[in-house]
Amino acid sequence: MMMRWLAWLRERRPGRGAGSTAPRLIEQLARPPDALMEVLFQGAGTGVLIIDGAGRIVRANDALRQMLSRHADLSPGQPALAIFARAEREEVSDELLPVLEGRRPARGFSTRLEKEGESSVDVAQVVLREADGTISGMILRLSDTTVQKRLEAQLSQSQKLQAVGQLAGGIAHDFNNLLTAMIGAADFVAARPGIDAETLEDVGQIRRSAERGAALVRQLLAFGRQQRLQPKVIAINEAIRDLSSLLSRLLGGKVKLELDLEEPGRMVRVDPTQLDQVLVNLAVNARDAMPEGGTLTLRSGHITLFRALTRGQETIPPGRYVMIEVQDTGAGIPPEVLPRIFDPFFTTKRERGGSGLGLSTVHGIIRQSDGFLAVESHVGRGTRLRVYLPRHDGAEAVTIPRAPGARPAPELTPALAAETPEPAAPVRVAADAAPVRAALLVDDEDPVRRLAERALRQRGWRVLAADSAEAALQALEAKAAAGEQPDLSVLITDVVMPGMDGPALVRRVRERWPGLPAILVSGYSEETLRRDLNAEDMDFLAKPYTLKELIAKAEQVIAAAPAAEPARQAG
Repeated sequence: MMMRWLAWLRERRPGRGAGSTAPRLIEQLARPPDALMEVLFQGAGTGVLIIDGAGRIVRANDALRQMLSRHADLSPGQPALAIFARAEREEVSDELLPVLEGRRPARGFSTRLEKEGESSVDVAQVVLREADGTISGMILRLSDTTVQKRLEAQLSQSQKLQAVGQLAGGIAHDFNNLLTAMIGAADFVAARPGIDAETLEDVGQIRRSAERGAALVRQLLAFGRQQRLQPKVIAINEAIRDLSSLLSRLLGGKVKLELDLEEPGRMVRVDPTQLDQVLVNLAVNARDAMPEGGTLTLRSGHITLFRALTRGQETIPPGRYVMIEVQDTGAGIPPEVLPRIFDPFFTTKRERGGSGLGLSTVHGIIRQSDGFLAVESHVGRGTRLRVYLPRHDGAEAVTIPRAPGARPAPELTPALAAETPEPAAPVRVAADAAPVRAALLVDDEDPVRRLAERALRQRGWRVLAADSAEAALQALEAKAAAGEQPDLSVLITDVVMPGMDGPALVRRVRERWPGLPAILVSGYSEETLRRDLNAEDMDFLAKPYTLKELIAKAEQVIAAAPAAEPARQAG
């Protein structure tokens, strides 16, 4: 491309295509301007470049010099094309040459400059014509759009993740209903008297598969930032040390794990299980990047940002942060791949069974924890990924007990599915002696509702079941009209149902039973429900749940609730 440009310059030298008479206007622009014009030229606020009819530099202002690398040559007579990125020069040539030759009117375009790092610019063209109409040159106004392009990319990425996250959340909700029914049915089969060992093993396999499906659903929810978190104040160094033995086993013999932890350690408020998931996913990704072996270094530290910090597509606002750095000595990530590593379902390990959810799940967990994630990588030198979590200076950290050899939750990554411990044997639902309870049970999923009703009745509960909020209210009204007043102990309701949702139903029922304990059952995040549905005074049970968990939760909320006021008489 540069040879083509130089050949064109030779064709345009004085005495040939450009005409034998030196253009007067371009000569005037080449002379030192008066003081006022110099102020206007240098104070334009954008880069300004004047080129002659042969495409050579005539003058450039200081703003343009600051936009370029310090090695850029803006001397008069140099080819103007040299200031643009090498990969962009052919397109820039196609924009400038036809205008200088008079074959096309001037128009704006976007491109990149020749410098290290990002350097996006918008270029506007003003044609310089002599009195006889001859084109003697051009003024280029270059506006730096690097920050704007970065913000647009961040917005696009955020919107894409939000859209796919909403889709993932909806899929997860439906799957959780199916898995709840599967686990409940397996529990009932396992509880049958006289069941043979072979059948019990088959039922156990069904249950284990359902729980593995639940783990995948939790991963989808984490990616979509809709997972239920249980944050605690913990010491970050202690959490890393506790996990180090598991990480060493995951890395294998070829990869060495090194810890470089800043003392004294700092506190963060996160869900410890999800922090484990983040570190394990990052360690597994680093291990896969070092098939021939290497070193994985885990560092901790703290940083105070007095202004926003931009790393790639991530902009970290001012504040005090605890930083976790995961650095490997692997192959590195190619520049064309780097912007996509947090995209959902994007993977470079498709042939090894990669799901493309590992890093997007990590990103979702970190953002749901009010943190940020930044990555730097160089091909052949490795990758450094930094997690920024808000520093917590409040209450003392709690100790998270971890049995020797204990593992984090099995939803960490599909690659670890074979290494997760098998769940306990199915729970047998027995009709133990207990006070008589009465539940209003509402769920639009028939299998889920029937299994829950059956489990409660086996425990001696009285159950009024309905497939919608409206049907539940009608059943209560019918009993009131017949002179009956159910002595309700608890309301158990699904959240998302056709028509009235669960929280609205709770508020309606509490008009007659003030203070009635209520359990919202959903596959969605508890935080999302409390934020979006005004459900602060209601308990929560996540799907999929076991029948034992359902009964235990119901007993728990009843025991914790003050004595409910008697129901108001109808009318």
